[in-house]
Amino acid sequence: MAAMEYRIELIFVPVSDTDRAKAFYTEQLGWHADFDQVVQPGLRFVQITPPGSACSIAFGEGIAEDEPGTMRNVQVVIDDADATRAALLEAGVDASEVDEQDWGRFVTFADPDGNRWTLQQLPARA
Repeated sequence: MAAMEYRIELIFVPVSDTDRAKAFYTEQLGWHADFDQVVQPGLRFVQITPPGSACSIAFGEGIAEDEPGTMRNVQVVIDDADATRAALLEAGVDASEVDEQDWGRFVTFADPDGNRWTLQQLPARA
């Protein structure tokens, strides 16, 4: 079998209030709103992309099966943990202190529903 490419391009984030979530991700975090459409009654699809990311997130009405606030395992690579944390705090986001580990420097935050994001500054490679 020939090697195949797999590209993760969309992650669903379970939220309780679509407008509140959209405001958080776009206005507070500064992520780009790609799409916001009511597809049919009871089905609204919002797609947001972090700057520099090949993967977007999606949320809305009628699209997520998980309980709001249950996303816990998405990790995002960033260039500078200190600068990112400072920008989050300035935007009113409750970001953790920088956690120093041998495998990277980490900052965590949650959206208004409690979906938790882990940001990792990769260690310098020799």
